[in-house]
Amino acid sequence: YDWCNTGDLNAKEAYITMRDALKTAGRPIVFSICEWGQNEPWKWGKDIGHLWRVSGDITPCWDCEQGHGSWFSLGVWKIINLRKGIRSASGPGHWNDFDMMEVGNGMTAAEDRVHFAMWAMLASPLIMGNDLRSASTTTLEILTNEEVIAVNQDSLGIQAFRFYKEGNLDIWAKPLSNEEWAFCFVNLGEQELKLDFNWKKEPIEDGLYKRYLKVRENSFTIRDLYRKADIGHTGSNLQATIAQHDCLLIKLRKTN
Repeated sequence: YDWCNTGDLNAKEAYITMRDALKTAGRPIVFSICEWGQNEPWKWGKDIGHLWRVSGDITPCWDCEQGHGSWFSLGVWKIINLRKGIRSASGPGHWNDFDMMEVGNGMTAAEDRVHFAMWAMLASPLIMGNDLRSASTTTLEILTNEEVIAVNQDSLGIQAFRFYKEGNLDIWAKPLSNEEWAFCFVNLGEQELKLDFNWKKEPIEDGLYKRYLKVRENSFTIRDLYRKADIGHTGSNLQATIAQHDCLLIKLRKTN
């Protein structure tokens, strides 16, 4: 339910009206609230719809902002950085929607990987926005990666949080069911990045949901979700080279 040309209507009341109308259909309907985050739907959308946009429209670029007269569109990383403190609004049946995906619409393959990985980490609805008739093999490999999709579809439904940021390295963490965790190491820079991450250097915890990664007490296997291969364990530093605007997306699985 879009919000174009709505004048002075009260957003919450208007979406309640549409919700009640949809209920009369007598069948399940996914109700998407699309007022671009202007009225903070994460504060009231849970009892009205199933997902709500948190930003203006997305556009296929890394971190840009494009003007269109009376409105503007935002690049992938611009949207990721736009909203703070909305994690608690997201969960099973009620989701922060970071907009449909632009995978395959002109960014680099590396940027597409980051885009898809972060939408999975953020528990955003995965809605393809590309033309499937002309999608490349690389695009289809990204969009159909079952291991990445599983991160998005995890039963806990917890939205990832930024765990660490220094220079061009951005690290996001997402607690998963069965005491597993997903991590996305993103290189924001224009040059390749050498990663050497010590799992035991400082505690890794999600204070909002009271989830703790106990790497000192347990060992975890590290799974590279894009390579679909195990690449080590948390008893050793995680070392990797990450290309510009690319990521290392991993899942930790407890082994003892």
